[in-house]
Amino acid sequence: MTVSTDHLAAIILAAGKGTRMGGDLPKVVHPVGGRPMICPIVDACLAAGVGRIIVVVGYKQEMVRDALRQYKVEFAVQAEQHGTGHAVLCAKEALGTNAHDTLILAGDGPLIRASTLGTLIVKHRTSGAAATLATSIIDDPTGYGRIVRDSSGAFREIVEHKNATADQRAIKEVNPSYYCFRRAELLSALAEVTPNPVSGELYLTDTLSILLRHGKRVEVVPAVPPEDILSINTPAELAVVDRLYRQRETRHASPSGARA
Repeated sequence: MTVSTDHLAAIILAAGKGTRMGGDLPKVVHPVGGRPMICPIVDACLAAGVGRIIVVVGYKQEMVRDALRQYKVEFAVQAEQHGTGHAVLCAKEALGTNAHDTLILAGDGPLIRASTLGTLIVKHRTSGAAATLATSIIDDPTGYGRIVRDSSGAFREIVEHKNATADQRAIKEVNPSYYCFRRAELLSALAEVTPNPVSGELYLTDTLSILLRHGKRVEVVPAVPPEDILSINTPAELAVVDRLYRQRETRHASPSGARA
């Protein structure tokens, strides 16, 4: 099914250092496949038809800007990191009012596919949801936020691993942080987000429960292949993702390969 991608923007969160990576590079500049890991994310957005891309930068932002110099992207600055919700708020002015819908993606997921974003966009726009999440079903969900549904299968909430009950920890559907929001509802919900009592940060995921509380529709589509959500928090994890990315690119470059 073809759905227009007009009036669609993307916000890529790329302000963090990634302290467990070692060294002084911003996390998203570490190389995957010989390029900064944020580059494949921008590529996927462009291939999915996203018209505007806003990258939220912070730590050593000049290095991230330089890594993306060949792309026509815009930048917003998160001078101090106060959570994902705060990062999106930092992009509010750059986002403006032209975009009807906004993808929000993490800048450290280089295995993302344009086809996954396409599925997310189609689900979001055909369902009329205020927000749509693309989820993944994995064998070992340890550490990931769980997708909790009600008895009818509708989305209810995301519960972080550390806060999950034993029953919730058995859930294998997880949140890899692929979101599509209607811009107006996103900004309205962000205005109601309060600092987390433990961390003091503003969490983007809190907007989902706020939208539901206001009677808005939140959709979920299990569209993300399990291998695509591998996290990169250490040099060892970076090496694993780099290997998978190179293997995928080799397949795509072969005569029989088909790019996803």
